Amino acid sequence: MKTEDIRRFITDNVSADDFSCLIREIDSHETRFAQNGITQHLAGPKMSITLSLSFGKKSGSSSTNQSNEKSLRELIKTAEDIARLAPEDPEHIPSAKEMKLPKGENLSQATLKLSPETMVDIVQKSIDKARAMDAQVSGMCEKHHFKLCMFTKNGFNGTDEFSSFGHSMTLKKGEVETKVSYDSKDYAGFDLDSLFARLASQAEALREMKSFDAQKIAVILRPAALMELLWYMGWMLNRRQSDEGFTPFTGMLDQQCFGELFNFSSTRTKAEITANSFITGWGMPEGIPAMETTWVENGVLKNMPTSRYWAEKTDAKPSGIFNMYIQGGDTSEEEMMKMVPRGLIINRFWYIRPVDMKRGELTGMTRDGVLYFEDGKVKHAVNNLRFNEIPHEMTRRILALGKEELASASAIIPTALIKDFNFVDKTNF
Repeated sequence: MKTEDIRRFITDNVSADDFSCLIREIDSHETRFAQNGITQHLAGPKMSITLSLSFGKKSGSSSTNQSNEKSLRELIKTAEDIARLAPEDPEHIPSAKEMKLPKGENLSQATLKLSPETMVDIVQKSIDKARAMDAQVSGMCEKHHFKLCMFTKNGFNGTDEFSSFGHSMTLKKGEVETKVSYDSKDYAGFDLDSLFARLASQAEALREMKSFDAQKIAVILRPAALMELLWYMGWMLNRRQSDEGFTPFTGMLDQQCFGELFNFSSTRTKAEITANSFITGWGMPEGIPAMETTWVENGVLKNMPTSRYWAEKTDAKPSGIFNMYIQGGDTSEEEMMKMVPRGLIINRFWYIRPVDMKRGELTGMTRDGVLYFEDGKVKHAVNNLRFNEIPHEMTRRILALGKEELASASAIIPTALIKDFNFVDKTNF
């Protein structure tokens, strides 16, 4: 069935007092390659349908990945059977009502028209470039077309469409291994020559590596590294968890808890990144308009992501982080290296995990190359390191910000110079 047919069938056949339904569709092409060879091309559409419903305050939900009549009847029956057996939900609220939703342009025709043949050609050119420098490259070239549809018994009706293009490459030459990636809604902005040149430059910079002990030291966090830390911090901004005392932001609304140079918003004004028309909650129907929202302004916490239930309970507006815009500055990386006696340049982080949610402390490791600089110049590469940091406190130690860059299809982030970043151990990978 098509989306409209699914909508009509569920609306006509649900007998519960209330319901919300979320339909997610994705049509993907993924060309994978490893050690200078193309290994597979995966293609095809996928669909998931999640139905949440209630009899009074007794709720149930179910999901399916099939849209035929038999599967939809089983979806409805399963959700209704669960609801009838469930105890009353003390946090039950009615489904979202009809509302005016913002509109955005999240589709790139260049991405939608990108052919599998062109994707394979991009991969082959990547392989040829690696062979030319006697190296091996692995990664994936991918494009996706997403569709979201949500509707409720109370009249909410939202649709969204997104495109995304990505190309990642991990280069290995001798003992050196490093990675770069491009992620955007628009294939038209992709430049393989520029991306591979950055990959080759990273690999060259890592040829001379020296042992480096963990310590507090100034760091230049490139956009991807800063983005990875801030996404995790964003989860801790949750209004309910904070109100209940489980995050470092308890009682901090309208307080100066970030650095004065730090500004963070979800925006509808940057055409380069996607901007939903509505927000769902962890894959479940929620129905929150994706409005322009300032989360942090000059270090002051102005707003916090809030579910519909908690917003109703606290007389707040429901909201959510739908993209990330961190305001930058105009300091170049070369200028940053001259602002401190010595430091490290960080390309990426990975394996980021919470250590203490109440304090906001995270741990994780560097990846894709760490460079040591001194007296304004890069001297050599160093081993990977493990860190323990509290991101919102880290923003108080920002010394300078670089120009904003597209860090992913949903994030614009600057480079940041930060003093006394807390590394706690070496890592072997």
